Amino acid sequence: MAEPLLQFFSLMDAQGGVIVKEPPKFDLDLYVQNYRGRTRFDRLFLIARCSVPLCIDALKAAIAEAKKGRDTQQYREAVECLRVASPHDPDAIFDQQWLDATDKVNRVELNRLSVELKAYKNNLVKESIRMGNEDIGRHLESTGDLHGAAESYAKMRPDISTPKQIIDVAKHLVRVSALKQDWGMILAHVAKLVGGHSSEDEKVLHGYIKIVQGIACLGQERYEDAAFSFLDVDPTVPATVYNEIASPNDIAVYGGLLALATLEREALEKLFLGSPTFRTFLELEPHIRRAITLFVNGRYSACIAAIEAYRADYLLDIYLQKHVPKIFAKIRSKCIVQYLIPFSCVKLDTMNAAFGTPDHPVEEELIAMIKEGVLQARIDAIDRLLITVSASPRSKLQASALETAQKYERQAIDKLRLLGLASADLELKGRKGPGPAAGISLPSMGDMGLIEDSIMA
Repeated sequence: MAEPLLQFFSLMDAQGGVIVKEPPKFDLDLYVQNYRGRTRFDRLFLIARCSVPLCIDALKAAIAEAKKGRDTQQYREAVECLRVASPHDPDAIFDQQWLDATDKVNRVELNRLSVELKAYKNNLVKESIRMGNEDIGRHLESTGDLHGAAESYAKMRPDISTPKQIIDVAKHLVRVSALKQDWGMILAHVAKLVGGHSSEDEKVLHGYIKIVQGIACLGQERYEDAAFSFLDVDPTVPATVYNEIASPNDIAVYGGLLALATLEREALEKLFLGSPTFRTFLELEPHIRRAITLFVNGRYSACIAAIEAYRADYLLDIYLQKHVPKIFAKIRSKCIVQYLIPFSCVKLDTMNAAFGTPDHPVEEELIAMIKEGVLQARIDAIDRLLITVSASPRSKLQASALETAQKYERQAIDKLRLLGLASADLELKGRKGPGPAAGISLPSMGDMGLIEDSIMA
Protein backbone atom coordinates (compact mmCIF):
# COMPACT_ATOMS: atom_id res chain seq x y z
CA MET A 1 0.00 0.00 0.00
CA ALA A 2 1.36 3.43 -0.94
CA GLU A 3 2.32 5.74 1.88
CA PRO A 4 -0.40 8.39 1.21
CA LEU A 5 -3.07 5.69 1.00
CA LEU A 6 -1.82 4.14 4.24
CA GLN A 7 -1.98 7.54 5.89
CA PHE A 8 -5.53 8.07 4.62
CA PHE A 9 -6.83 4.78 6.03
CA SER A 10 -4.97 5.33 9.30
CA LEU A 11 -6.95 8.56 9.57
CA MET A 12 -10.21 6.76 8.72
CA ASP A 13 -9.47 4.09 11.32
CA ALA A 14 -8.75 6.73 13.96
CA GLN A 15 -12.17 8.24 13.24
CA GLY A 16 -13.85 4.90 13.91
CA GLY A 17 -14.46 3.96 10.29
CA VAL A 18 -14.73 0.44 8.88
CA ILE A 19 -11.70 -0.63 6.85
CA VAL A 20 -12.22 -3.36 4.23
CA LYS A 21 -9.01 -4.76 2.79
CA GLU A 22 -10.55 -7.51 0.65
CA PRO A 23 -11.73 -6.55 -2.85
CA PRO A 24 -15.53 -6.73 -3.24
CA LYS A 25 -17.15 -8.94 -5.83
CA PHE A 26 -19.11 -6.17 -7.55
CA ASP A 27 -17.95 -3.91 -10.36
CA LEU A 28 -17.94 -0.30 -9.16
CA ASP A 29 -19.29 1.24 -12.37
CA LEU A 30 -22.10 -1.30 -12.72
CA TYR A 31 -22.90 -1.03 -9.03
CA VAL A 32 -23.42 2.72 -9.00
CA GLN A 33 -25.57 2.63 -12.13
CA ASN A 34 -28.32 0.95 -10.08
CA TYR A 35 -28.97 4.25 -8.25
CA ARG A 36 -29.86 7.84 -8.98
CA GLY A 37 -29.91 11.04 -6.99
CA ARG A 38 -27.79 11.91 -3.99
CA THR A 39 -27.49 8.29 -2.89
CA ARG A 40 -25.04 7.67 -5.76
CA PHE A 41 -22.51 10.08 -4.26
CA ASP A 42 -23.17 8.86 -0.71
CA ARG A 43 -22.51 5.25 -1.69
CA LEU A 44 -19.39 6.10 -3.69
CA PHE A 45 -18.03 8.20 -0.84
CA LEU A 46 -18.66 5.42 1.70
CA ILE A 47 -16.86 2.90 -0.52
CA ALA A 48 -13.95 5.32 -0.94
CA ARG A 49 -13.53 5.75 2.82
CA CYS A 50 -13.82 2.03 3.61
CA SER A 51 -12.45 -0.06 0.71
CA VAL A 52 -8.68 -0.13 0.31
CA PRO A 53 -8.72 -1.62 -3.24
CA LEU A 54 -11.43 0.74 -4.55
CA CYS A 55 -10.50 3.91 -2.65
CA ILE A 56 -8.96 5.95 -5.48
CA ASP A 57 -11.43 4.86 -8.15
CA ALA A 58 -14.40 5.53 -5.87
CA LEU A 59 -13.09 8.97 -4.90
CA LYS A 60 -12.59 9.98 -8.53
CA ALA A 61 -16.07 8.70 -9.39
CA ALA A 62 -17.48 10.61 -6.40
CA ILE A 63 -15.80 13.81 -7.56
CA ALA A 64 -17.26 13.38 -11.04
CA GLU A 65 -20.68 12.69 -9.55
CA ALA A 66 -20.48 15.78 -7.33
CA LYS A 67 -19.64 18.00 -10.30
CA LYS A 68 -22.81 16.82 -12.06
CA GLY A 69 -24.85 18.33 -9.24
CA ARG A 70 -24.87 21.56 -7.24
CA ASP A 71 -23.66 20.45 -3.81
CA THR A 72 -20.26 22.09 -3.51
CA GLN A 73 -19.70 20.64 -0.03
CA GLN A 74 -19.79 17.12 -1.46
CA TYR A 75 -17.15 18.13 -4.01
CA ARG A 76 -14.91 19.70 -1.36
CA GLU A 77 -15.06 16.61 0.88
CA ALA A 78 -14.28 14.20 -1.97
CA VAL A 79 -11.36 16.29 -3.29
CA GLU A 80 -9.94 16.73 0.21
CA CYS A 81 -9.96 12.95 0.72
CA LEU A 82 -8.29 12.39 -2.65
CA ARG A 83 -5.60 14.96 -1.76
CA VAL A 84 -4.71 12.81 1.25
CA ALA A 85 -5.02 9.41 -0.45
CA SER A 86 -3.38 10.36 -3.78
CA PRO A 87 -1.95 13.88 -3.70
CA HIS A 88 -0.46 13.69 -7.22
CA ASP A 89 -3.71 12.75 -8.93
CA PRO A 90 -4.97 15.48 -11.33
CA ASP A 91 -8.46 15.29 -9.76
CA ALA A 92 -6.97 16.14 -6.34
CA ILE A 93 -6.74 19.82 -7.37
CA PHE A 94 -9.74 21.98 -6.45
CA ASP A 95 -11.63 23.36 -9.43
CA GLN A 96 -12.05 26.77 -7.85
CA GLN A 97 -13.70 28.23 -10.91
CA TRP A 98 -16.45 25.59 -10.80
CA LEU A 99 -16.86 26.06 -7.06
CA ASP A 100 -17.30 29.83 -7.30
CA ALA A 101 -19.63 29.61 -10.29
CA THR A 102 -21.78 26.93 -8.66
CA ASP A 103 -22.04 28.77 -5.34
CA LYS A 104 -23.09 31.91 -7.18
CA VAL A 105 -25.72 30.07 -9.23
CA ASN A 106 -27.07 28.43 -6.08
CA ARG A 107 -27.46 31.77 -4.29
CA VAL A 108 -29.13 33.41 -7.28
CA GLU A 109 -31.51 30.47 -7.76
CA LEU A 110 -32.50 30.37 -4.08
CA ASN A 111 -33.15 34.12 -4.09
CA ARG A 112 -35.29 33.82 -7.24
CA LEU A 113 -37.36 30.97 -5.80
CA SER A 114 -37.84 32.83 -2.52
CA VAL A 115 -39.10 35.94 -4.34
CA GLU A 116 -41.51 33.85 -6.39
CA LEU A 117 -42.85 32.10 -3.29
CA LYS A 118 -43.40 35.43 -1.57
CA ALA A 119 -45.41 36.65 -4.57
CA TYR A 120 -47.49 33.47 -4.54
CA LYS A 121 -48.27 33.97 -0.85
CA ASN A 122 -49.35 37.56 -1.50
CA ASN A 123 -51.70 36.35 -4.24
CA LEU A 124 -53.06 33.57 -1.96
CA VAL A 125 -52.89 30.96 -4.74
CA LYS A 126 -52.65 27.65 -2.87
CA GLU A 127 -51.45 25.57 -5.80
CA SER A 128 -48.69 28.06 -6.62
CA ILE A 129 -47.65 28.23 -2.95
CA ARG A 130 -47.41 24.43 -2.83
CA MET A 131 -45.30 24.32 -5.99
CA GLY A 132 -43.12 27.18 -4.74
CA ASN A 133 -42.32 25.31 -1.51
CA GLU A 134 -41.61 22.16 -3.52
CA ASP A 135 -39.19 24.01 -5.82
CA ILE A 136 -37.33 25.49 -2.85
CA GLY A 137 -37.21 22.06 -1.19
CA ARG A 138 -35.75 20.44 -4.31
CA HIS A 139 -33.17 23.22 -4.61
CA LEU A 140 -32.10 22.94 -0.97
CA GLU A 141 -31.93 19.16 -1.26
CA SER A 142 -29.73 19.38 -4.36
CA THR A 143 -27.36 21.83 -2.64
CA GLY A 144 -27.01 19.68 0.49
CA ASP A 145 -29.26 21.53 2.95
CA LEU A 146 -31.33 18.50 3.93
CA HIS A 147 -32.79 20.09 7.06
CA GLY A 148 -34.00 23.11 5.09
CA ALA A 149 -35.35 20.84 2.37
CA ALA A 150 -37.39 18.85 4.90
CA GLU A 151 -38.87 22.07 6.29
CA SER A 152 -39.83 23.29 2.81
CA TYR A 153 -41.45 19.98 1.92
CA ALA A 154 -43.37 20.00 5.21
CA LYS A 155 -44.71 23.49 4.40
CA MET A 156 -46.45 22.02 1.35
CA ARG A 157 -48.98 20.15 3.50
CA PRO A 158 -51.42 23.02 4.23
CA ASP A 159 -51.82 23.60 0.49
CA ILE A 160 -52.32 20.07 -0.82
CA SER A 161 -55.73 19.11 -2.16
CA THR A 162 -55.48 15.70 -3.84
CA PRO A 163 -54.34 12.21 -2.73
CA LYS A 164 -51.51 12.32 -5.26
CA GLN A 165 -50.14 15.50 -3.71
CA ILE A 166 -50.25 13.86 -0.26
CA ILE A 167 -48.20 10.97 -1.64
CA ASP A 168 -45.71 13.29 -3.35
CA VAL A 169 -45.08 15.24 -0.14
CA ALA A 170 -44.63 12.04 1.87
CA LYS A 171 -42.18 10.66 -0.71
CA HIS A 172 -40.13 13.85 -0.60
CA LEU A 173 -39.91 13.65 3.19
CA VAL A 174 -39.13 9.91 3.14
CA ARG A 175 -36.29 10.47 0.67
CA VAL A 176 -34.75 13.27 2.75
CA SER A 177 -35.14 11.22 5.96
CA ALA A 178 -33.40 8.27 4.29
CA LEU A 179 -30.50 10.53 3.28
CA LYS A 180 -30.26 11.68 6.91
CA GLN A 181 -30.81 8.08 8.11
CA ASP A 182 -33.60 9.25 10.39
CA TRP A 183 -35.45 5.93 10.65
CA GLY A 184 -38.22 7.07 12.96
CA MET A 185 -39.20 9.91 10.63
CA ILE A 186 -39.28 7.52 7.67
CA LEU A 187 -41.89 5.38 9.41
CA ALA A 188 -43.85 8.47 10.44
CA HIS A 189 -44.00 9.75 6.86
CA VAL A 190 -44.77 6.32 5.43
CA ALA A 191 -47.94 6.27 7.56
CA LYS A 192 -49.24 9.15 5.44
CA LEU A 193 -48.78 7.25 2.18
CA VAL A 194 -52.32 6.15 1.40
CA GLY A 195 -53.92 4.75 -1.74
CA GLY A 196 -56.71 6.21 -3.75
CA HIS A 197 -55.59 5.62 -7.33
CA SER A 198 -55.90 2.84 -9.87
CA SER A 199 -54.99 -0.71 -8.91
CA GLU A 200 -51.67 -0.39 -10.76
CA ASP A 201 -50.74 2.75 -8.84
CA GLU A 202 -51.68 1.08 -5.55
CA LYS A 203 -49.42 -1.88 -6.36
CA VAL A 204 -46.49 0.43 -7.13
CA LEU A 205 -47.11 2.47 -4.00
CA HIS A 206 -47.36 -0.68 -1.88
CA GLY A 207 -43.97 -1.83 -3.17
CA TYR A 208 -42.39 1.54 -2.40
CA ILE A 209 -43.85 1.55 1.11
CA LYS A 210 -42.56 -1.94 1.88
CA ILE A 211 -39.04 -1.06 0.70
CA VAL A 212 -38.70 2.09 2.79
CA GLN A 213 -40.34 0.36 5.77
CA GLY A 214 -37.85 -2.48 5.48
CA ILE A 215 -34.89 -0.09 5.38
CA ALA A 216 -36.21 1.85 8.38
CA CYS A 217 -36.78 -1.36 10.37
CA LEU A 218 -33.27 -2.50 9.44
CA GLY A 219 -31.90 0.79 10.76
CA GLN A 220 -33.80 0.26 14.02
CA GLU A 221 -32.51 -3.35 14.29
CA ARG A 222 -36.03 -4.77 13.91
CA TYR A 223 -34.64 -7.47 11.66
CA GLU A 224 -37.64 -9.79 11.47
CA ASP A 225 -40.05 -6.96 10.62
CA ALA A 226 -37.62 -5.77 7.95
CA ALA A 227 -37.38 -9.26 6.44
CA PHE A 228 -41.16 -9.53 6.07
CA SER A 229 -41.33 -6.03 4.58
CA PHE A 230 -38.85 -6.95 1.84
CA LEU A 231 -40.72 -10.22 1.30
CA ASP A 232 -43.89 -8.27 0.39
CA VAL A 233 -42.25 -6.23 -2.40
CA ASP A 234 -43.70 -6.96 -5.83
CA PRO A 235 -40.88 -7.56 -8.36
CA THR A 236 -42.97 -5.98 -11.13
CA VAL A 237 -42.64 -2.55 -9.46
CA PRO A 238 -40.23 -0.53 -11.68
CA ALA A 239 -36.85 0.11 -10.09
CA THR A 240 -37.14 3.78 -11.05
CA VAL A 241 -39.77 4.13 -8.33
CA TYR A 242 -37.29 3.47 -5.52
CA ASN A 243 -33.74 3.61 -6.91
CA GLU A 244 -33.11 6.92 -5.14
CA ILE A 245 -32.98 4.78 -1.99
CA ALA A 246 -32.23 1.15 -2.94
CA SER A 247 -31.93 -1.26 -5.87
CA PRO A 248 -33.55 -4.64 -6.63
CA ASN A 249 -30.26 -6.33 -5.68
CA ASP A 250 -30.41 -4.63 -2.29
CA ILE A 251 -33.89 -6.03 -1.67
CA ALA A 252 -32.60 -9.56 -2.29
CA VAL A 253 -29.56 -9.09 -0.04
CA TYR A 254 -31.38 -7.32 2.80
CA GLY A 255 -34.36 -9.66 2.78
CA GLY A 256 -32.31 -12.85 2.46
CA LEU A 257 -29.75 -12.02 5.16
CA LEU A 258 -32.36 -10.82 7.64
CA ALA A 259 -34.49 -13.89 7.01
CA LEU A 260 -31.49 -16.14 7.65
CA ALA A 261 -30.84 -14.28 10.89
CA THR A 262 -34.39 -14.39 12.27
CA LEU A 263 -36.61 -17.08 10.70
CA GLU A 264 -36.77 -20.83 11.26
CA ARG A 265 -36.17 -23.45 8.58
CA GLU A 266 -39.86 -23.99 7.72
CA ALA A 267 -40.51 -20.27 7.26
CA LEU A 268 -37.40 -19.85 5.12
CA GLU A 269 -38.39 -22.70 2.86
CA LYS A 270 -42.03 -21.69 2.53
CA LEU A 271 -41.92 -17.88 2.54
CA PHE A 272 -38.63 -17.13 0.80
CA LEU A 273 -37.53 -20.08 -1.32
CA GLY A 274 -41.14 -21.00 -2.08
CA SER A 275 -42.28 -17.45 -2.80
CA PRO A 276 -42.76 -16.84 -6.54
CA THR A 277 -42.35 -13.08 -6.01
CA PHE A 278 -39.25 -12.99 -3.82
CA ARG A 279 -37.64 -15.71 -5.91
CA THR A 280 -37.41 -13.12 -8.71
CA PHE A 281 -35.23 -10.94 -6.48
CA LEU A 282 -33.15 -13.94 -5.38
CA GLU A 283 -32.28 -14.59 -9.03
CA LEU A 284 -30.35 -11.29 -8.95
CA GLU A 285 -28.19 -12.49 -6.03
CA PRO A 286 -27.68 -16.27 -6.46
CA HIS A 287 -25.38 -16.51 -3.45
CA ILE A 288 -28.20 -15.43 -1.13
CA ARG A 289 -30.51 -18.08 -2.56
CA ARG A 290 -27.72 -20.65 -2.23
CA ALA A 291 -27.09 -19.70 1.41
CA ILE A 292 -30.79 -20.06 2.30
CA THR A 293 -30.98 -23.39 0.45
CA LEU A 294 -27.91 -24.70 2.28
CA PHE A 295 -29.41 -23.75 5.64
CA VAL A 296 -32.73 -25.40 4.82
CA ASN A 297 -30.88 -28.57 3.76
CA GLY A 298 -28.86 -28.67 6.98
CA ARG A 299 -25.48 -27.74 5.48
CA TYR A 300 -24.73 -25.09 8.05
CA SER A 301 -20.98 -24.62 7.64
CA ALA A 302 -21.45 -24.24 3.87
CA CYS A 303 -24.20 -21.67 4.51
CA ILE A 304 -21.88 -19.60 6.68
CA ALA A 305 -19.09 -19.87 4.09
CA ALA A 306 -21.47 -18.67 1.35
CA ILE A 307 -22.27 -15.42 3.13
CA GLU A 308 -18.76 -14.91 4.55
CA ALA A 309 -17.46 -14.80 0.98
CA TYR A 310 -19.52 -11.62 0.47
CA ARG A 311 -18.77 -9.93 3.78
CA ALA A 312 -16.67 -7.26 2.03
CA ASP A 313 -19.63 -6.34 -0.20
CA TYR A 314 -21.98 -6.04 2.76
CA LEU A 315 -19.53 -3.86 4.68
CA LEU A 316 -19.58 -1.39 1.79
CA ASP A 317 -23.36 -1.01 1.81
CA ILE A 318 -24.64 2.28 3.18
CA TYR A 319 -27.51 0.74 5.16
CA LEU A 320 -26.11 -2.70 5.98
CA GLN A 321 -22.59 -1.81 7.14
CA LYS A 322 -23.37 -1.10 10.81
CA HIS A 323 -25.42 -4.27 11.16
CA VAL A 324 -23.12 -6.83 9.49
CA PRO A 325 -21.41 -8.07 12.71
CA LYS A 326 -24.73 -8.51 14.53
CA ILE A 327 -26.52 -10.15 11.59
CA PHE A 328 -23.64 -12.55 10.93
CA ALA A 329 -23.47 -13.43 14.64
CA LYS A 330 -27.18 -14.26 14.64
CA ILE A 331 -26.81 -16.45 11.55
CA ARG A 332 -23.82 -18.29 13.04
CA SER A 333 -25.66 -18.84 16.32
CA LYS A 334 -28.67 -20.29 14.50
CA CYS A 335 -26.46 -22.60 12.46
CA ILE A 336 -24.60 -23.85 15.54
CA VAL A 337 -27.83 -24.48 17.48
CA GLN A 338 -29.39 -26.34 14.55
CA TYR A 339 -26.20 -28.36 14.03
CA LEU A 340 -26.24 -29.56 17.66
CA ILE A 341 -29.91 -30.61 17.81
CA PRO A 342 -29.33 -34.30 16.83
CA PHE A 343 -26.38 -34.77 19.22
CA SER A 344 -26.03 -35.14 22.97
CA CYS A 345 -22.31 -34.31 22.80
CA VAL A 346 -19.87 -33.19 20.11
CA LYS A 347 -16.09 -32.96 20.14
CA LEU A 348 -14.76 -29.40 20.16
CA ASP A 349 -12.36 -30.35 17.38
CA THR A 350 -15.36 -31.30 15.24
CA MET A 351 -17.03 -27.97 16.04
CA ASN A 352 -13.85 -26.13 15.11
CA ALA A 353 -13.65 -27.98 11.82
CA ALA A 354 -17.25 -27.05 11.03
CA PHE A 355 -17.47 -23.48 12.32
CA GLY A 356 -14.06 -22.29 13.45
CA THR A 357 -11.10 -20.74 11.66
CA PRO A 358 -7.37 -20.90 12.47
CA ASP A 359 -7.50 -17.35 13.80
CA HIS A 360 -10.84 -17.63 15.61
CA PRO A 361 -11.54 -21.00 17.30
CA VAL A 362 -15.16 -21.64 18.11
CA GLU A 363 -14.74 -22.16 21.88
CA GLU A 364 -15.09 -18.49 22.80
CA GLU A 365 -18.20 -18.17 20.66
CA LEU A 366 -19.74 -21.23 22.31
CA ILE A 367 -19.03 -19.84 25.77
CA ALA A 368 -20.68 -16.54 24.85
CA MET A 369 -23.75 -18.35 23.48
CA ILE A 370 -24.06 -20.43 26.67
CA LYS A 371 -23.80 -17.32 28.88
CA GLU A 372 -26.46 -15.52 26.83
CA GLY A 373 -28.81 -18.50 27.03
CA VAL A 374 -28.83 -19.03 23.27
CA LEU A 375 -27.26 -22.49 23.62
CA GLN A 376 -28.30 -24.96 26.33
CA ALA A 377 -25.03 -26.84 26.78
CA ARG A 378 -21.87 -27.13 28.85
CA ILE A 379 -18.23 -27.54 27.87
CA ASP A 380 -16.04 -30.34 29.18
CA ALA A 381 -12.59 -28.76 28.97
CA ILE A 382 -10.75 -31.95 29.98
CA ASP A 383 -12.22 -34.26 27.35
CA ARG A 384 -12.83 -31.31 24.98
CA LEU A 385 -16.52 -32.05 24.55
CA LEU A 386 -19.57 -29.87 24.10
CA ILE A 387 -22.40 -31.57 25.98
CA THR A 388 -25.92 -30.41 25.24
CA VAL A 389 -28.28 -29.99 28.18
CA SER A 390 -31.82 -31.08 27.46
CA ALA A 391 -34.70 -32.27 29.62
CA SER A 392 -35.32 -36.03 29.59
CA PRO A 393 -38.40 -36.98 27.52
CA ARG A 394 -39.34 -39.53 30.19
CA SER A 395 -39.20 -36.87 32.90
CA LYS A 396 -41.37 -34.57 30.80
CA LEU A 397 -43.93 -37.35 30.29
CA GLN A 398 -44.00 -38.24 33.99
CA ALA A 399 -44.44 -34.60 35.02
CA SER A 400 -47.27 -34.16 32.52
CA ALA A 401 -49.03 -37.33 33.73
CA LEU A 402 -48.70 -36.28 37.38
CA GLU A 403 -50.12 -32.83 36.64
CA THR A 404 -53.07 -34.40 34.80
CA ALA A 405 -53.77 -36.79 37.69
CA GLN A 406 -53.68 -33.95 40.23
CA LYS A 407 -56.05 -31.87 38.13
CA TYR A 408 -58.47 -34.83 37.83
CA GLU A 409 -58.33 -35.37 41.60
CA ARG A 410 -59.18 -31.71 42.30
CA GLN A 411 -62.11 -31.82 39.89
CA ALA A 412 -63.42 -35.08 41.44
CA ILE A 413 -63.29 -33.67 44.99
CA ASP A 414 -65.14 -30.51 43.89
CA LYS A 415 -67.89 -32.62 42.31
CA LEU A 416 -68.20 -34.79 45.43
CA ARG A 417 -68.54 -31.69 47.60
CA LEU A 418 -71.34 -30.38 45.40
CA LEU A 419 -73.11 -33.75 45.62
CA GLY A 420 -72.69 -33.72 49.41
CA LEU A 421 -74.18 -30.21 49.64
CA ALA A 422 -77.17 -31.29 47.58
CA SER A 423 -77.76 -34.50 49.58
CA ALA A 424 -77.51 -32.58 52.90
CA ASP A 425 -80.23 -30.24 51.64
CA LEU A 426 -78.04 -27.18 52.22
CA GLU A 427 -78.80 -23.89 50.51
CA LEU A 428 -76.12 -21.83 48.75
CA LYS A 429 -76.49 -18.10 49.33
CA GLY A 430 -74.56 -15.21 47.77
CA ARG A 431 -72.11 -13.20 49.90
CA LYS A 432 -72.22 -9.44 50.05
CA GLY A 433 -68.52 -8.86 50.66
CA PRO A 434 -65.34 -10.18 49.09
CA GLY A 435 -63.89 -13.38 50.38
CA PRO A 436 -62.12 -16.55 49.43
CA ALA A 437 -65.26 -17.75 47.68
CA ALA A 438 -67.03 -14.54 46.79
CA GLY A 439 -70.56 -15.10 45.64
CA ILE A 440 -70.97 -18.46 47.53
CA SER A 441 -71.95 -18.96 51.19
CA LEU A 442 -69.47 -21.37 52.76
CA PRO A 443 -70.96 -24.08 55.06
CA SER A 444 -70.27 -24.06 58.80
CA MET A 445 -68.16 -26.64 60.64
CA GLY A 446 -71.33 -28.56 61.64
CA ASP A 447 -72.55 -28.55 58.06
CA MET A 448 -69.14 -29.82 56.93
CA GLY A 449 -69.59 -32.81 59.24
CA LEU A 450 -72.95 -33.59 57.65
CA ILE A 451 -71.36 -33.25 54.22
CA GLU A 452 -68.57 -35.66 55.09
CA ASP A 453 -71.10 -38.17 56.51
CA SER A 454 -73.13 -37.88 53.32
CA ILE A 455 -70.10 -38.48 51.16
CA MET A 456 -68.99 -41.49 53.22
CA ALA A 457 -72.54 -42.90 53.05
